[in-house]
Amino acid sequence: MQNLLDYPALVFIICFVVMWLSARIGASLLRRFRKIDEDARDDFSVIQAATLTLLALIIGFTFSMAVGRYDQRKNYEEEEANAIGTEYVRADLLPAADAATVRSLLKTYLDQRVLFYTTRDADELAEVNAETSRLQNAMWSAVKNAVAAQPTPVAALAVSGMNDVLNTQGYTQAAWWNRIPFAAWALMVLIGMCANLLVGYGARGLKAGAGLLLIVPLIVSLSFMLVADIDSPRGGVIRVKPLNIHALADSIRSH
Repeated sequence: MQNLLDYPALVFIICFVVMWLSARIGASLLRRFRKIDEDARDDFSVIQAATLTLLALIIGFTFSMAVGRYDQRKNYEEEEANAIGTEYVRADLLPAADAATVRSLLKTYLDQRVLFYTTRDADELAEVNAETSRLQNAMWSAVKNAVAAQPTPVAALAVSGMNDVLNTQGYTQAAWWNRIPFAAWALMVLIGMCANLLVGYGARGLKAGAGLLLIVPLIVSLSFMLVADIDSPRGGVIRVKPLNIHALADSIRSH
């Protein structure tokens, strides 16, 4: 099932239409039923400013949540590269034949991890996840059998390193699943609609302020698009690039 929030451009279009319609409804329909008395305009301005401030705070908090999740994904990419690189070196602690097997598996595993970070195709991602699981089982079996044949404290370091490789992959996957809840998005859009409704209702003239009614919906929609872009691991323009894993793969090939 496709997630709408994985398409920031579509989020912008839908939110802009919804916010603009809210402003137009406030400027046309609500004003037909009851106009704002001049005596009550100061009180209305306070309510309108408070609503817009609340919307700004919620967008700011949501943006902070998205940035935190982005940083978490970036940090786990670094930890995963370090764990794989450490295990590649610790393979020297195993017998020569087993070390060669583990290194070969780690090289293939690195290629799959690069694909995990770069692919956007759901079918290819499913294949990558299946191949990653197969390689993890193969690597663990290779290390476990080698250490079981020669159980020494030094060889046990290879088991510990492989455990870190498997754990960091799990942490990475969990971080990519950790998205801003849909309920938070729904509440933020609802507050945005209310804010634009008040902006339209407070407009003194529909024809004169038609262009001005586009400003707040445009700004709010751009903010939503930015949050969706950062929060989407695969669909947005701002994504975590596997720079550390690429550097590790180049380093291993050079040797």
